[in-house]
Amino acid sequence: MPATRPLVHTLEGRHVALTPLAEHDLPALRAAIGRPEVFAGGFGGGPSAFPVDDESFERFARASYTPAADAIPFAVRLRGGPDDGTLVGATKLGDLDLPNESAHIGWTGFDPRVWGTAVNPEVKLMMLGLAFDHGFGRVRLQADAVNARSRAAIAKLGAAFEGIHRRAMRRPDGTWRDTAVYAVLIDDWPAVRAGLEARLDAWGDRPVTLDGDGDGDGGDR
Repeated sequence: MPATRPLVHTLEGRHVALTPLAEHDLPALRAAIGRPEVFAGGFGGGPSAFPVDDESFERFARASYTPAADAIPFAVRLRGGPDDGTLVGATKLGDLDLPNESAHIGWTGFDPRVWGTAVNPEVKLMMLGLAFDHGFGRVRLQADAVNARSRAAIAKLGAAFEGIHRRAMRRPDGTWRDTAVYAVLIDDWPAVRAGLEARLDAWGDRPVTLDGDGDGDGGDR
């Protein structure tokens, strides 16, 4: 079927819910991802892009997560347990190219306390499902080439590495970023979905909490 833009709505999984990101979410989003360790690996432009105050974070968030015709941003919230409803990150289905049936899942950052938990695989399971259920045939994921943590997390999802786009983006400090590009095609989706579901089954039904029970994966863009 031809690709269509998904309607904006809440997606609910076992461990997280994706809710349309709104302006009133920005203070909670800063508490979750406005941390030096999130930006350290290259997320959002890297350490030199770290927003040091409310005003600079608001500029960053508006540039990254404002809804558009080709972009649907989501807040990531925990489900269940003592931290039910807590906003722990954000992600976006962007660069929607309907004629070419391609999209980009990115701008993804999480509170470090949920790195390595069920959060990232479930977010990607729901986001990829959203794209493929709406007729997209290729979904791109990417990260700063020096962001080893994010690249490992993307590869672990089952996305195929497609190469390095050299000198792809200027960082705020004036240096140039190389971008590592990965993708999942509709033909890959059954195996990728099965792998993500197996990871969630291995996690079990215990809720994700903010007590530091993860082992590390970060943001991508």
